[in-house]
Amino acid sequence: MATMQDNEQTLREAGLRVTSPRLATLAAVMEHPHADAEVIASAVRERLGSVSKQAVYDVLYALTDAGLVRRMMTDDRRNRFEIQRHDNHHHVMCRKCGMIEDIPCPTESVPCLQPTDASGFVIDEADVVYRGLCPRCRNE
Repeated sequence: MATMQDNEQTLREAGLRVTSPRLATLAAVMEHPHADAEVIASAVRERLGSVSKQAVYDVLYALTDAGLVRRMMTDDRRNRFEIQRHDNHHHVMCRKCGMIEDIPCPTESVPCLQPTDASGFVIDEADVVYRGLCPRCRNE
């Protein structure tokens, strides 16, 4: 787990000022991978006290723009957030309980999927969310 000094250095290296909301939000994303902004805002409030949801959204988007956090869209129309590791992984999501887990990409190269017609785009990333039932929901 990263220390506060590690997170301070991470923010500085990304060109961001070190602030309490940024440190708390970065820590919350690390502690709650795949969480939505509500969960992250709650965790930030536990650390700092009163912080608006909009302030947490602003920090999440600044961290995303800086390449420190990865934003995922799921079929529940909520953004989910995780630390950007710049690796080649995808996600599996339970349709019933909403649990999300990381799963490795089946190939070593990025992106692991290529469209048949990219309309002139140079593709550098493919976001894949596999959906189904997790073992717990499947057994219920």
